[in-house]
This record gives sequence, C-alpha cells and structure tokens, in this order.
Amino acid sequence: QVQLVESGGGLVQAGGSLRLSCAASGRTFSNYAMGWFRQAPGKEREFVAAISWSGRITFYLEFVKGRFTISRDNAKNTVYLQMNSLKPEDTAVYYCAASSTVVAGKSQDEYDYWGQGTQVTVSS
Repeated sequence: QVQLVESGGGLVQAGGSLRLSCAASGRTFSNYAMGWFRQAPGKEREFVAAISWSGRITFYLEFVKGRFTISRDNAKNTVYLQMNSLKPEDTAVYYCAASSTVVAGKSQDEYDYWGQGTQVTVSS
C-alpha cells in the first residue's frame, strides 16, 4: 500500500503561482511513477502531468505546458507540481497518483493509488 497526501492548494489570483506537494508513505517511493490529475466542477477528472520513477521522463497536458512543472524528490518521498501563470480554467481539485510502473502516462487506469485531493481556486 502507498498512502498519498496532497498539500499546497488554495486561492490565488489569475497570473499567480502555487506549488502542490504530494507526500508518499508506505512502499518504496522511488519504485513508482507519479502523476497529477485534476477535476473541475461538473467535469471528469483529467490528466495534468506525470513523471517517471527516476524523474528523467515527464509528460504534460497540452494546456499546461510551459506553465506547470512536475518534479520529485525521492529522498523526501515527495512529488511536486509547480504551477505558474495560473488561469481561472485551472480551478479544480488536484489529485496525485502513484503507478507501480517506471513510466506512466495519461490514463487513470495506469495508477494504483490516489490521494484525497487539494483544492486550487484561481480568481479572475
């Protein structure tokens, strides 16, 4: 089992920045690829970004490319999502997820463990 706890969400004005963190406990964190997803009100949960177990491979939703950066610190069992130039359309609950593979992508089916989510609200 892997337990995931997100933090760092909040209310920010458009153009601002937030850094989300996801702390993992349980099994060896470095064995898992990690991803961030989000779910806006009335919409399905969607992929945002993913990072391989080593941190060398990353994937992004096209809409966030150039604004968001996913990273990980295996020594701290933590994955991050740095979000810059935030837009009202980025408002959602953000979830981190762990996949028991070395590289995972956009499909939610690839992920085995999920956090409870953290709310991000971007005001215009």
